[in-house]
Amino acid sequence: MDILCLDLEGVLVPEIWQAVAKSTGIDELNKTTRDIPDYDALMSYRLDIVDQHGISLEQIQNEISKLQPLEGALAFLDWARSEFQVFIVSDTFYEFARPLMVQLGNPSLFCHQLEIEEGTIVGYRLRQQDPKRKTVEALQSLNYRVIAAGDSFNDLSMLKAADAGFFYRAPPNVLELNPEFSVASDYEELKSLICAS
Repeated sequence: MDILCLDLEGVLVPEIWQAVAKSTGIDELNKTTRDIPDYDALMSYRLDIVDQHGISLEQIQNEISKLQPLEGALAFLDWARSEFQVFIVSDTFYEFARPLMVQLGNPSLFCHQLEIEEGTIVGYRLRQQDPKRKTVEALQSLNYRVIAAGDSFNDLSMLKAADAGFFYRAPPNVLELNPEFSVASDYEELKSLICAS
């Protein structure tokens, strides 16, 4: 059976940090890897803003708990699990993603961990450098064929390493720089691309 690796935010659920930006009124938190492709630089930027404004982990988790999967995501995921082994490969954190994973039926999740002291985020631990690419390569080393889908710059190494890789609702700036990848604008199109691969 082939393995399907999916990004989380922007593919199955809304962007977490944009929800926090909306609830706090802090526009700077709207930036994602679509704006700052270097994930370390992006997270350092975010944590500086969180620190400056005294935003607690609990506040962020409260906003995340209000989020719901994107329309059609659950049906797509149910279909995907009937056809493939499915892994969510994300640059989010376990401390953020848990309530979303419950809503998605608890799929397998590979992501990072936050460093927390007295309810305050003080840092983070990446699972490893370039984890999305390395996840694909590790699965391929076990003789699995891997299909991947994502929506942003930080998904590129995963898409390139996969046996077949696709963009899902990626913004124009990402697509323009990476025209070699097919793009789906809805889950039916994504299903078609996956099935044709």
